[in-house]
Amino acid sequence: MLLAIDTSTGTSVAVVDRDGGILAEAGTHDTMRHAEAIGGAIRDVIERAGVRAPELSAVAAGMGPGPFTGLRVGIAAARAFALGIGRPVVPVVSHDAVALAWYSGGGGGPLQVVTDARRRESAVTDYDGLDDAGLPVRLGMPRLEPRDAVPAPRGIRFDADTVSAGSLGLLAELGWSAGRLPLAGDEPLYLRAPDVTPSAGKRVTP
Repeated sequence: MLLAIDTSTGTSVAVVDRDGGILAEAGTHDTMRHAEAIGGAIRDVIERAGVRAPELSAVAAGMGPGPFTGLRVGIAAARAFALGIGRPVVPVVSHDAVALAWYSGGGGGPLQVVTDARRRESAVTDYDGLDDAGLPVRLGMPRLEPRDAVPAPRGIRFDADTVSAGSLGLLAELGWSAGRLPLAGDEPLYLRAPDVTPSAGKRVTP
C-alpha cells in the first residue's frame, strides 16, 4: 500500500493498494490552504483506510508542475512522512496522474493536460495514450504557456482543476509493478522561480 500526496493544484491525499485500488482519498480544491489541510487529510485517509503507517510501503509525491508555494508543501510532507516510517518517496509527475485518470475513464488518443500556473500562464503536457504497462505516454516535459494562447491540441484538451492523489498512487503502483521507477526526478517541477526571493538583508555597521 502507498500513501499518495499531491498539492500541485489543490490538496489531495490518498491511500492506494495495488490490488484494492483507492482505499481512501481526501482533500480540497482550495489552492491557498495546503499547509492547513494536509495534516488532517493524511490522518483522515489512514484512519478510513484502516491501516497503520508502518504498513505502508512507500509515499508517492506529486512533483508538479505547480506553483512554488503550494507544491513544496506536499513534497515536504511526503518526504517527512516517508522519513518517519522509514520508507522511500516515489516521485511522480502530477500531470501523468491526470492523464491516467482520463484514459482509465475511457478516453483515448492524443490528450493535452492543462492546469493553472498563475500569473496568466498555464502548465501544459501532451500525451498519446497508454503503453503496454498501462502508463501514460508523455510526449515531453510539462511546459509553461500563456493562458490565453495555449497551442491547439492534437486531440482532446483537458483542463484539470485538481490532481487526484488516488490516481497518483495508482500510477506509482503501476510503475512499481512494471519495474519502471522512478517515474519522475527528485526535483520539483516549479517551471518558474518562486514569486518571493530572499532579501539580501541590511548591512550592519559597528
